[in-house]
Amino acid sequence: MTRVALVTGGTRGIGEAICIGLQAAGYRVAANYAGNDKAAQSFAESTGIGVYKFDVSDYDACGRGIEQIEKDLGPIEVAVNNAGITCDCTLHRMDRAAWQSVIDTNLGGCFNICRWVIEGMRERKFGRIVNIGSINGQAGQYGQVNYAAAKSGIHGFTKALAQEGAGKGVTVNAIAPGYVDTDMVRAVPENVLAKIISGIPVGRLGHAEDIARGVLFLVADDADFITGSTLSINGGQHMY
Repeated sequence: MTRVALVTGGTRGIGEAICIGLQAAGYRVAANYAGNDKAAQSFAESTGIGVYKFDVSDYDACGRGIEQIEKDLGPIEVAVNNAGITCDCTLHRMDRAAWQSVIDTNLGGCFNICRWVIEGMRERKFGRIVNIGSINGQAGQYGQVNYAAAKSGIHGFTKALAQEGAGKGVTVNAIAPGYVDTDMVRAVPENVLAKIISGIPVGRLGHAEDIARGVLFLVADDADFITGSTLSINGGQHMY
C-alpha cells in the first residue's frame, strides 16, 4: 500500500529534500507552501509532486488544505511539520508581532496540522508524525527568544502527543537539525558562518538530505517502537 505524506514548508530547503526522499521511497507526497509561487511551481515541475498553498498558522486554512489533499491523494498517514520562519531580534527590541508570528507559524502550525490529521490516524490505527525542531530549541540562541521558544515547544509537544498516540498505532517524533546549508543559513555573514562551522565537530554544515534520511527512518512502517524521541542531527554541535 502506498502511503500519503504531507510535508509543510515542502518546496524549498529541508522540506524539499524531505519530499524528494519520501517520493523516492514510494510515498505519495503533498508539499505545502505559504507564499513563494515561483519556487513552488518550479519544484512541482521538476519533481511531479503536488503543491498546496495555505498558511499553516491559520487553523481553518489547514483544514481546507488537508481536505483537498485527501481528496486528491487519499488519507494522510504521514505528516512532517517542517514549515517555519524566523524574525530575529533581541528581546528588548522585539515587538509583539515578531514574537507572535514566529510562535503562530512554527509552533501553532504544528498544532494545526496535527489536530486535523490525528483523528483519522487514530481511527485507522496508523500514523507517523515528525516535527522539525531545532538545535536552537535545545540550546537557545542569542536574538532568537521567539524561535527558540517555538522550537522548544515543539519538542515538548512531541513528547506529549506521543503518549496519546502510542496505543493507537500513531508515533510522534521530532528531529532537531543543526545548521544546514540552506538559503537561510547562506544569508548569514561570512565571518559569522565561519564561526558557526568552527563549532561543529564534524567540520561542515549539514545537508538537507541528512535531515531527510532521518525523516525516512522515523516514518517507516517498522519504526513503530520509536515514539516521543528527538533525533539530533547536528554534526555533534550540541550533545545532551
